[in-house]
Amino acid sequence: MGNWINLNGKFVKREEAKISVFDHGLLYGDGVFEGLRSYNGRIFKLEEHLFRLYRSAHFIMLEPPISKEEMGEEIIKTVRKNQLRDAYIRVVITRGEGDLGLDPEKCPHPNYFIIADRIQLYPKDFYEKGLEVVTVSIRRNPLYSLDPQVKSLNYLNNILAKIEGRIAGCVEAIMLNQEGWVLECTGDNIFIVEDGVLITPPTYIGVLEGITRNTVIELAKKNNIEVKEEIFSCYRLYNADECFLTGTAAEIVPVVKVDGRRIGTGSPGPITGRIREIFREYVSKEGTPVYEK
Repeated sequence: MGNWINLNGKFVKREEAKISVFDHGLLYGDGVFEGLRSYNGRIFKLEEHLFRLYRSAHFIMLEPPISKEEMGEEIIKTVRKNQLRDAYIRVVITRGEGDLGLDPEKCPHPNYFIIADRIQLYPKDFYEKGLEVVTVSIRRNPLYSLDPQVKSLNYLNNILAKIEGRIAGCVEAIMLNQEGWVLECTGDNIFIVEDGVLITPPTYIGVLEGITRNTVIELAKKNNIEVKEEIFSCYRLYNADECFLTGTAAEIVPVVKVDGRRIGTGSPGPITGRIREIFREYVSKEGTPVYEK
């Protein structure tokens, strides 16, 4: 368990890690975040996560209190301080303390904090037997409202979809866009398999460009698995040979039933299994070292 929290560059015990109730990250969800993983003492895709974090901050006109390079060092120090080798890392930058109005100009000093801990998003059984998921009525925020590439602290859209999925008895839910195309889940990207080809929705329809998603695409191509980024409906999803989800916390988890329809054989498929194996081998070797040799 991660007992030390990095709060604005200082390590404090988790029970003492506090920010003001006037912080606009709390009051309005005004801030950005990233979730990272470390495997065997190496932080996976650190540069890519930092790049996305600072682009999100730039989009909402939030100036982080330290540079991207300094943030990378603080992340490494936080994992090291907690003596973790396999960890989930959450990095948050908030607008900072202000008044009860919306004006970000009233928040002169942004805050940041870093949490390093262990995580298991889904039980082991789900990775072996697969998930059952549902599509929900809550639509993903459209591009013209808030670009999904921005990982903001306001996740209410996803939370409402998660609640609807839970009511239906599922731990994950699939969100559609305004036109009814399959987009992604509440916290994961989605892939289907048709005739040996991996298919995932393109980012231009309102999908977060997930780092695990991009890694899967890259690894599949290197291993002679064809990949297509194209839109698809629930009809194609229901009739797919295989389906799986990807995300930093979830990694790669198979889906065997959607809206009561069996996907393929109703068990995790061979391509999903191969992708999982390739991914696990890759993450065991790739990454930024946390500990000196």
